Amino acid sequence: MPTLNVNGQNYTVDTPSGTPLLWVLRDFLGFTGTKYGCGIEVCGACAVLVDGEVEKSCDMEVGEAVGKKITTIEGLSPDNSHPVQLAWIAEQVPQCGYCQSGMILSAVSLLRTKPNPTDSDIDRAMNNICVCGTYQRVRKAIHRAAKG
Repeated sequence: MPTLNVNGQNYTVDTPSGTPLLWVLRDFLGFTGTKYGCGIEVCGACAVLVDGEVEKSCDMEVGEAVGKKITTIEGLSPDNSHPVQLAWIAEQVPQCGYCQSGMILSAVSLLRTKPNPTDSDIDRAMNNICVCGTYQRVRKAIHRAAKG
């Protein structure tokens, strides 16, 4: 049985190692902030951080995640006080909110590697799909979070 480190805690899950990480996070462990969108690594609703890098959990097998640190939106901060979360609130980014967990984690990963991103950097890194079209607010929130 695979053991996963999710949000700083170890969980042993009774599932085949080929099971998509998304379903283990949602159905076995109850981390429902990670959403199912397309199932083919396109939309980004299922994005999580794996060893600090953004990964699409719909196509990552549990076996690939063993021995790595997985962070879901629930593990980013206990009280929604992460700078990216605060910037998201200040810029009123979400509309429906479905894609926001993946968007926020993608922004966190971007800011880890590029602490002061340009608009082009943001456009390249943020390949999540938001059907509400809040991309301009996403960009503003990332710039706000970068300023601290």
